[in-house]
Amino acid sequence: MGAYDDIFRASVEDPERFWLDAAGALDWHVEPTRALDSSNPPFYRWFPDGELNVAHNALDRHVDAGRGDQAALIYDSPVTQTRRTYTYSELRDEVARFAGVLAGLGVGVGDRVVVYMPMVPEAAVAMLACARIGAVHSVVFGGFAPKELAVRIDDATPTVIVSASCGIEGKRIIEYKPLLDKAIELAEHKPAKQVILQRPQVSADMGPNDVDWVQAMAAAAPADPVPVKATDPLYILYTSGTTGKPKGVVRDGGGYAVALAWSMPNVYAVDAGETIFTASDVGWVVGHSYIVYAPLLAGATTILYEGKPVGTPDAGQFWRVVADHKVKSLFTAPTAFRAIKKEDPNAEHLPKYDVSSLKYLFLAGERLDPETYHWASDTLGIPVIDHWWQTETGWPIVANPAGIELLPVKPGSPTRPLPGWDVQVLDTAGKPVDAGTDGAIVVKLPMPPGALPTLWNDDERFVQSYMAAFDGYYLTGDGGNIDGEGYVYVMGRTDDVINVAGHRLSTGSMEEVLASHPDVAECAVIGVADTMKGQIPRGFVVLKAGVEPDEEKLRAELVQLVRDQIGAVASLKDVAVVAALPKTRSGKILRKTMRGIADGHDEPVPSTIESADVLDALRPVLRRD
Repeated sequence: MGAYDDIFRASVEDPERFWLDAAGALDWHVEPTRALDSSNPPFYRWFPDGELNVAHNALDRHVDAGRGDQAALIYDSPVTQTRRTYTYSELRDEVARFAGVLAGLGVGVGDRVVVYMPMVPEAAVAMLACARIGAVHSVVFGGFAPKELAVRIDDATPTVIVSASCGIEGKRIIEYKPLLDKAIELAEHKPAKQVILQRPQVSADMGPNDVDWVQAMAAAAPADPVPVKATDPLYILYTSGTTGKPKGVVRDGGGYAVALAWSMPNVYAVDAGETIFTASDVGWVVGHSYIVYAPLLAGATTILYEGKPVGTPDAGQFWRVVADHKVKSLFTAPTAFRAIKKEDPNAEHLPKYDVSSLKYLFLAGERLDPETYHWASDTLGIPVIDHWWQTETGWPIVANPAGIELLPVKPGSPTRPLPGWDVQVLDTAGKPVDAGTDGAIVVKLPMPPGALPTLWNDDERFVQSYMAAFDGYYLTGDGGNIDGEGYVYVMGRTDDVINVAGHRLSTGSMEEVLASHPDVAECAVIGVADTMKGQIPRGFVVLKAGVEPDEEKLRAELVQLVRDQIGAVASLKDVAVVAALPKTRSGKILRKTMRGIADGHDEPVPSTIESADVLDALRPVLRRD
């Protein structure tokens, strides 16, 4: 038995002891005497008698331990040519002062604060300031449309909203204040105040309820950390692409802090004093967990990057950040690496930078196709770790645990479940399937600390969405299989399994084949309605930069490739070459939206879309106009 097997077994056989031991890494105002309250399933509660403050654990604890001069957060913004380093002492002082601003505006324990910010250090400061005074933050991705923001304001009913004059998306400046004003006008709930950070690129017009960030900070007295129950909510995070009433994932402070503090050294192999670069956005769960909270809880240095993987200004920016800040672990989405590969297929930017500090690349958020895995692995010559998790889970479910031991890699699999996660695959009747057989991927309850305890103000929807399908299990919504060695294969959302003339086929496996073609940078396969076969697959491919093939010949090659590797039953005969695929800002391809348009429905443009222009350009191809 290896170290992983021993630790995993301990976590499943005696979760109480395992997680109480893990809780010992934190400072507690009231030490928990038990790990789990399972008296009201499926509403499990972790560390029910414990009290702590998450911001104290992320900042003050390290300052008190004599590490106040270490870099806590490095802001690196190629779009504004700005860099700023905050030590643990400096970040603690900023957070304490902004906590004083919020307290002065009437925000107290349990009150909500909506944070509608670009990728600037003040976004992290606002989040941590809420945690410091026991308030509940709800970060809404900066630049969200007013209607979507209004719906979230009405659901979270914030006392205060924290925003900025603008955000910068690539080369575009997006004014936030008009969007925020419109959202407040549309919302039934009216916050008492809005705190606005004026950025040099745009000066926002201020109204009677608007408070200037700089002026408020100058006048505020610092606030001390307020201990709260471990089971109290730390934040609400709305899942992307919601329609109607939004789905607000609740995160409790105690369980989340324990899980994240455990995950940094054990999963990401980042210890106190080392540097992690998580290239995401604070608006997403990855940003919450691995830009803001986990690195600081671990006493590491975190990088907050305002830019893109390509175009700000080139495809070498990730390598520059790694070299400049001596990054040990880089975490981003596969789509970011597909963008780099498309722009710079031979990695010509890489030799310009000394990336010898980089020991691991972690990829999550979209399925990692083997082609991108091999490109990244061959290019960097370091372990490339695919891992799988969700907004709801807060931290990884399945990963290769770099800090425990690296297990053999199987491209296409994010490896094995992490300690605490009892992952199983069930058939439609709720029975476990044989190894290698596809089914619904589920997690046996209780889930470990850090996973959502419920949805905001909606216990019933929590049960219906996640717990009702299979009694005693959390439904992940993803389909796939577990092989004979316990490796999990996630083939995509269960609605990405299509039924072609009675054969259930995974669009993920077809995408894997298309992506293996040397000319293809990225691709998507969707199932569209067909009168004869029920559904048929349609493929869409984006080519690598500089590739100009004979499209007819390429299409024939791709169709043949799928036929050779999956069989004629796949019935993929329709492949279109397109300029780009529509994605959310977190990098997920909008397959469901594409499918709806192809089936002739008048699909609304999702609020989470990165560029509506891409979808507009694709619409005639999907509809065959």
